[in-house]
Amino acid sequence: MSAEPDAAPGVLRRPVTDADARRASRGWWDSDADDYQAEHGAFLGDVDFVWCPEGLREADARLLGDLAGRRVLEVGAGAAAAARWLATQGAHPVALDLSAGMLRHATDAAGRSGVRVPLVQADALALPFADAAFDTACTAFGAIPFVADSAAVMREVFRVLRPGGRWVFSVTHPMRWIFLDDPGQGGLTAVHSYFDRSPYVEQDGTGAATYVEQHRTLGDRIRELVGAGFRLVDLVEPEWPEGHEGIWGQWSPLRGRLFPGTAIFVAEKPAG
Repeated sequence: MSAEPDAAPGVLRRPVTDADARRASRGWWDSDADDYQAEHGAFLGDVDFVWCPEGLREADARLLGDLAGRRVLEVGAGAAAAARWLATQGAHPVALDLSAGMLRHATDAAGRSGVRVPLVQADALALPFADAAFDTACTAFGAIPFVADSAAVMREVFRVLRPGGRWVFSVTHPMRWIFLDDPGQGGLTAVHSYFDRSPYVEQDGTGAATYVEQHRTLGDRIRELVGAGFRLVDLVEPEWPEGHEGIWGQWSPLRGRLFPGTAIFVAEKPAG
């Protein structure tokens, strides 16, 4: 949707184009990169693969399978902590993100940790890699929630994976869209329809989207995967662990012990 003059700034649900979403995401993550890392960098680490605010780590979950010698693409890598962890496991990762601001933090973290991986600034809707270039692809809350045509991302990942390759991604659990983004009691009352796919949009006074996040149902996500040619292997809904009292936005112990906050899809490209 094009920006309109004299529009009211604020938060609303309205359609956006892929171009609108791309501009909003790049601008938001470039400008917010410092604050995001200041708030969440310690939780994510410099060399670690954390799938979600519940704290599930790939070191424990092993959703990606064998890593030694594997070519791995991290889509929407942010500061690339996961890609650096993959490198310590013997994989050959490439970290891709749309935001120069987040990749700047990836460079800084590589200097601190001494673990360096190739960094690529590019759009997940047009991956700059040859067909079958990777054995595995993954993302923890990257790219997929921020594009209007997430089915196209699935097709691009399918293209760059070799036959038999695995694609694993985590997103906000779709049922969370029923509730307000409130970690407290206010976030326990259903206020939105689960079936309303209108994206969450923050806009400025000109009507231009400054932040966009998309909602798809569980069924939508499965149809996107199957439509791209993938086979769904697993759907993981991490439980809130005992002793974890941290709050990350709308994720909290109160809500996490009642209903899931994250969905992790595990899919494979058929081998034959």
